[in-house]
Amino acid sequence: MSYSIKESCGVFGIAGYPEAAKITYLGLYALQHRGQESAGIVARYDEVFSSHIAMGLVSEIYNEQILNALKGTTAIGHVRYSTTGHSHIRNAQPIRVTTYRGELALAHNGNLVNSEMLRTQLETEGSIFTGTTDTEVIVHLIAKSKKETLEEQLVDALQQVRGAYSLLVLSKDKLIGVRDPLGFRPLSLGKLGDAWLLASETCAFDIIDAQYIREVEPGEMVIIENDLSLRSVYLPKTTAQNGKHIQQCIFEFIYFARPDSIVFNKKVFNIRKAFGRQLAKEHPADADIVIPVPDSANLHALGYSAESGIPFELGLIRNHYVGRTFIEPTQSIRDFGVKIKHNPVRDVLEGKRVVVVEDSIVRGTTCRKIVKMLRNGGAKEVHLRIASPPYRYPCYYGIDTPTRNELIAATHTLDEIKKYLRVDSLGYLSIDGLLKVMGEEAPEFCVACFRGDYPVKF
Repeated sequence: MSYSIKESCGVFGIAGYPEAAKITYLGLYALQHRGQESAGIVARYDEVFSSHIAMGLVSEIYNEQILNALKGTTAIGHVRYSTTGHSHIRNAQPIRVTTYRGELALAHNGNLVNSEMLRTQLETEGSIFTGTTDTEVIVHLIAKSKKETLEEQLVDALQQVRGAYSLLVLSKDKLIGVRDPLGFRPLSLGKLGDAWLLASETCAFDIIDAQYIREVEPGEMVIIENDLSLRSVYLPKTTAQNGKHIQQCIFEFIYFARPDSIVFNKKVFNIRKAFGRQLAKEHPADADIVIPVPDSANLHALGYSAESGIPFELGLIRNHYVGRTFIEPTQSIRDFGVKIKHNPVRDVLEGKRVVVVEDSIVRGTTCRKIVKMLRNGGAKEVHLRIASPPYRYPCYYGIDTPTRNELIAATHTLDEIKKYLRVDSLGYLSIDGLLKVMGEEAPEFCVACFRGDYPVKF
């Protein structure tokens, strides 16, 4: 992806397993692609909470000694990329608080569009915030609720917020998972023996040999009691939905979700290849090879190759062990940020007419450098194909995107983008083509980043 749109976050929860924290660690490991800034686990033993939350990757934060100290049969975890609030330990999750009703921990994937208004209101009423995330607003709304039970307090709080949330709540006697009524962000239910699991993606179940049961439905609150009984209640529909019903994020299929996951009851692997096939129908090319920008466009390119009959090759090799570098070389090493992640294969590219498939373009700066890299690697022609429509509008529902004037498709025509990227031809998947792949369920997906028709007022 040219200028990576940052993943939202990932959540994982388990109830009824002897080493809940260790299972949560493995679940977060599988969800690491959804957030790399911070990670946290909160475990519960009887009514005693313990936690370890830190900045960095899951593998860097946890070791056996730390996990052994997180005792309990119930736990929740979170991997974060900041969509609201700064990248700081104060904003890392799960958020753990003590109220007069007992301890609570919350982990949130999504973004609330009215959080600033609610925060100001709460502060004028005496609430004190320790961080800058919208998740903390939900915590204060729960604490201020006059309702009797936790689930009633949670419903009371969520009726006041607008936007996207897949939320896990851990209390002294419950594990609760809930999706917003429009279902923007995913949340799945699974089982490991007698234990119940909740996770952003099913790949978190696969790593622990757990069984995928079903998707938590939009507006559904799943309540798991200490005796492992499970029941569901449904949130009242909000009045701020612009008449929309279900609006699941289409970018989970284009880019965010791992290709081996089931998201929104659909297999990501199959959908991604189908996007590539549709792209080949809409924008054929007279070329010798099809290559992806790895790894996010691999399946799109496979689909394009299968439909077009043009051979699939790996013309770019990605370095999977980049990590973080604190040294940026001088101009003597040009385009260092791109070169540290990708390297062209000259034997594949030399003298070839190349179709290069990318999942999306945001600002276009990285894509331009990749095109230059391919030409320097010997490509005779470069035909760029994008497996999504032009990205013209920022997302406000849990994805970190630039402002609209930074989105190249919002400020440039197709010919101007082609000229800026220095490609021989350029083709985007159409919105109609995208929705055709999604089939009869197409109206259930949010495409506001392409059309600007935001389903929740803000």
